[in-house]
Amino acid sequence: MMKIKGKLTLKSEKAGELVSVIAQSLAPDNVSGMKTIVDGDSVTVMFEGDKVGTILASVDDYLMNAKIASELQHLRI
Repeated sequence: MMKIKGKLTLKSEKAGELVSVIAQSLAPDNVSGMKTIVDGDSVTVMFEGDKVGTILASVDDYLMNAKIASELQHLRI
């Protein structure tokens, strides 16, 4: 069976710590086939699965959760 892979990189030159906090807060929700790498001012999330729809749904969920985490972090500042 073919594996489908994708990569999403979030980068913020002004808010390296914010990117890291968001990635760490979302990491527990990572499903199998997801890996998060924090590197300075960027976070890369690797996605792998058997179906395109599964990958797209995972990316969509991740982006929505990242948006919410970012908004909550800004409220805290």
